[in-house]
This record gives sequence, C-alpha cells and structure tokens, in this order.
Amino acid sequence: MNNVIEMQWKAHHCEVISCRRCPRLVAWREEVARVKRKAYFKESYWGKPVPGFGDHGARVMILGLAPGAHGSNRTGRMFTGDASGDFLYPALYRAGFASQQESKHIDDGLALDDIFITAVCRCAPPGNKPTREEQQTCRPYLLQEMRLLENLQGIVALGGIAFAGALNLMQEMYGDYDGKKPQFSYNALYRWQDARVWLLGAYHPSRQNTQTGRLTKTMFAEVWEGVNRLLEEEK
Repeated sequence: MNNVIEMQWKAHHCEVISCRRCPRLVAWREEVARVKRKAYFKESYWGKPVPGFGDHGARVMILGLAPGAHGSNRTGRMFTGDASGDFLYPALYRAGFASQQESKHIDDGLALDDIFITAVCRCAPPGNKPTREEQQTCRPYLLQEMRLLENLQGIVALGGIAFAGALNLMQEMYGDYDGKKPQFSYNALYRWQDARVWLLGAYHPSRQNTQTGRLTKTMFAEVWEGVNRLLEEEK
C-alpha cells in the first residue's frame, strides 16, 4: 500500500478518536468510562470513539452497529472484550481471516487478514441505540473508510441497522438497486449492477441472538464460508 494512502488512514484514525460531535454520546461514553463495571474496576477504559480495525488492503468490510459500553468502549478496539467478539473472532479464525480466536485487549496480538471491521457509530450509545441523527453524523467516517479500502469487494452487515447504513452508502455510491429493494435477512446477498462491491446481511453475534439460538455457530460459519466462496469467484 502506498504511503499516501497510509497517511490518509492515520489522519482518519486521528479524526475519529478526537470526535465530539454528538453531545449525548460523548457524555455517555465518558460516564461509563468513569463509573466502570465492577468486573473491570481496576482497568483504564478507552472512553473515546472507537476507530475501525483490520487489514487496510482488505477485500471485505464487516459493519457492526456501535461499540459496546464495556467492550470496545473499554478496550478501544472493535468487538474486543465482550461476548459479541467472543463469538465473532473464533468464526473469523476458522475461516482464515483472523490470526487467533481470542480478542481480549488491544495489545493481544490479534491481526486480521483480508478483513476490516468498523461500525455505523463509533461511540457507545445508551441502551445500545444510537439515534438516526447520530448515525448520520458518523456516516462520513464510514464513507471515508469505504473509499480508503481500495480493494474492497464486499460488505458483511451485522444486524438490521448496520444493513440499512450499508445500503444507504451503496445507493449513494452505486445508485439504486436494480430490482426489489434489498431487505435485511440472514445470509442474504445483494449485488449492484456495474458495482464492484456486494452486500451481505448477517445476524449480529450479540448475546440476544446467540443465547436464544437465533444465530448458531453453524449458521455463522456458513456466512464466512460463503464470503470465502465469493472472494474465490472474484479472483
């Protein structure tokens, strides 16, 4: 990757972590970092917007909703230090996208191959529910990442809000979908005519989904097996 692009990534990273555009989110993320959860009382919380993480040459972007209050908002890395990450990273490891199965803290040595992980919102929201206005405020960061990922071939959107955010960006960049409007559902794949990037919907690996059986390890493995097949087709 050329130095100009890497400099743009560094500038983007700095811009994200210094953002204070949403007063409600700033107040909440900092309160959580100050009060802490008992289990992490001795730890220093990140308490800032969480930047995207992964391979800058990636062909696949994983798009989540927002950092968890005591996960990414504590550790400073997407899907790190919470139950969602405990479900996501073993699946990525088995599919060949992650160097290890665990994601406990930002310096644990985890590296991603051909995957970049980001989110619709970069700050932990109260009740895990960002407002539409907050999503829109964060949107330029996601758009910039899509532009910086020069090899991007597909987006895996984890959950309905992430899918809607990705759909809006795809329509902005590539025009309206040719056919019935894409709807979020498990393992649903959409391709735009004359676009190099596809969109795949998948359930979010939240406890609400994994503990109820809505999303099983087998189902999640099928998603990443399908992603690998798509990448093989496009070589």
